[in-house]
Amino acid sequence: MLLLLALGVGAQINSDSVRHCPPKSTIFNGDACRCSPGFNSSSGEIFRGRGSCDDINECGPPPLVSCGRLADCQNTEGSYYCMCSLGYELASGATTFMNETENTCRDVDECSSGQHMCHYSTVCVNTVGSYQCRCRRGWEPKPGFQDKQLNTTCEEISFPTWTPPPGIKSHRLSNFFERVQELRRDFKPALAQETIQKLIWGVDELLETPGDLEALPHSKQHYVATNLLVGLEDVLRDVSQALPNGLLNFNSSAGTDLSLEVQEQGHSNVTLSQNQAKMLLKWDVAHESGDSGPSVVGLISTPGMGKLLAEAPLVLEPEKQAVLPGAHKSLLQGVSPVLLSDVISAFMSNKKLSSPITYILSHHSVTPGPTKKVFCVFWEHSQDGSGHWSTRGCTMVNSGDTSTTCQCTHLSSFAVLLAHHDVQDDDPVLAMITYVGLGLSLLCLFLAALTFLLCKAIQNTSTSLHLQLSICLFLAHLLFLVAIDRTEIKVLCSIIAGALHYLYLASFTWMLLEGLHLFLTARNLKVVNYSSVNRFMKKLMFPVGYGVPAIIMAISAASRPHLYGTPTRCWLNQEKRFIWSFLGPVCAIVSVNLAFFLMTLWILKSKLSSLNSEVSTLQNTRMLTFKATAQLLILGCTWCLGILQVGPAAHVMAYLFTIINSLQGVFIFLVYCLLSQQVREQYRKLFKGIRRTRAESEKYTLSSRATSDASK
Repeated sequence: MLLLLALGVGAQINSDSVRHCPPKSTIFNGDACRCSPGFNSSSGEIFRGRGSCDDINECGPPPLVSCGRLADCQNTEGSYYCMCSLGYELASGATTFMNETENTCRDVDECSSGQHMCHYSTVCVNTVGSYQCRCRRGWEPKPGFQDKQLNTTCEEISFPTWTPPPGIKSHRLSNFFERVQELRRDFKPALAQETIQKLIWGVDELLETPGDLEALPHSKQHYVATNLLVGLEDVLRDVSQALPNGLLNFNSSAGTDLSLEVQEQGHSNVTLSQNQAKMLLKWDVAHESGDSGPSVVGLISTPGMGKLLAEAPLVLEPEKQAVLPGAHKSLLQGVSPVLLSDVISAFMSNKKLSSPITYILSHHSVTPGPTKKVFCVFWEHSQDGSGHWSTRGCTMVNSGDTSTTCQCTHLSSFAVLLAHHDVQDDDPVLAMITYVGLGLSLLCLFLAALTFLLCKAIQNTSTSLHLQLSICLFLAHLLFLVAIDRTEIKVLCSIIAGALHYLYLASFTWMLLEGLHLFLTARNLKVVNYSSVNRFMKKLMFPVGYGVPAIIMAISAASRPHLYGTPTRCWLNQEKRFIWSFLGPVCAIVSVNLAFFLMTLWILKSKLSSLNSEVSTLQNTRMLTFKATAQLLILGCTWCLGILQVGPAAHVMAYLFTIINSLQGVFIFLVYCLLSQQVREQYRKLFKGIRRTRAESEKYTLSSRATSDASK
């Protein structure tokens, strides 16, 4: 009885345990639980009592199964399955598989299967795992949309907005832009070829006969040229998208030519040729990677553009400046190069270049020399709408007499230029002569100025003229010595050049007054009276001596201020013959002084026979004549030697010019001070006074010592 009772109780306990196995599990051996496949329990694989069976996530992380490439794992309750990633499907057509060995996923061509959602204004382009919606030929994305997206929506391309440059008043330019607006208003993609031809004709006509554009300042002309180059490239790049595949050429009567090639699957190389230019590039440079749409490559030659780009400055990179022998290392702004070739513009639908483009440009025959260098350049736009020639990103591969090959890493408008530059061979002997001579001249001019200023006994109209001449030459030579090559700051260099211009003009003007004073003195010898001459010179000399050079410089600076200073020295630029704003007055003054000198000699010749040679006035006149001759040689001949530095004798003339010019102050001090009896007498009195003062000082010192010794 007890045994039966015990067995009954045990059976009841086991039945309760099995009855409480959790969901997703089965009874194991009648008294335990085991989770179903795809589930596991935290209590172990086999457990008794209460527990739970949780789903196993075979897809992870970490993943317990591998579906292979281009496929994704999807977990389910108690199991999993693999399916191809979006844009791919199994070769068998099934939708799921269980492991990597069953993976046959391949790309789905949504375009051919009709599974795409592209707008009617676009063309479906299949890509690996997806697709793109690209605008149809002759269409462009609507505002707010981007091309080659799944939601791209397009509209027919339009003629780009092209407006005239603001602030330019030109009837000829206004007529051109009226025609451009007509083309824009009437444009249709189907008429793209006709529109381009009319545009080329319009540009050609404008450049052939610029009309009132030629009357604009060069800076305004460069502004117009920049607008035309940029606007023409933008219009041609956009409108050409509507052209059919193939090579197209557009010509005009004055030489403005356009070559275009439109391709979707192009050849490995592209060559666009014209009469005066050729462009070579690889097609993958023009064709964007992964794009099956049409790509455009264009080359336009505008020979008439050179009229608007006259006097355009050239800016060289430092490595390009290094090839100029003796040229200054600063930025070569202000250099006006010669345009050898036509101006060409390159454009393409892909603006980012993966490799350089080669250009071959024909040009006038030229032979580069020591002062000439051929450069491959492009027109670089500035922020104010103007621009300048630049060598950045362009290198010259080779250059012949009539053609030059260039390579550039960007797109723009290109040309071949011939730049003239100064060659300054460093001659240490000339440099030493210059510094030593100018140093001596500065010392002598300073002593001469002190003599004329402090010696009251010799002060008269003549010494006043000498004093002003000495001051002007002293300041000019000092500024020349310390600042002639301070070209680092362009504005400062222009100021230095202007100051030198004024000081040297003033020196020559005071020399002119010396000659005039000499002539007037000689004319009044018969009355032996200088009072009228002195009164006349006192009223005249300061307004003329400092006023006339100021007027000449003011006119020069107002007309061409940018020509003060060159890339190599702070002096007058030789462009547009600007140097003659100095040489012209100098030549005129030297000529007038020579005339004064000859007339003075003639007067003296007639007076020498009638006047007593012992007359002091006549003796003074002889001295003045000697001084005038010396002064004429010192100033006039020096600068004549400078002008004569051409041809085989240039080297000799350079040495003579340097020696005489650097010693001007020495000659002035010698002639007007050391060779003057009055001045020597004043020096003698000065030295006697110094010796007397020194003797008295020594006598006083000895007396003081004697008194001191006696007191001891």
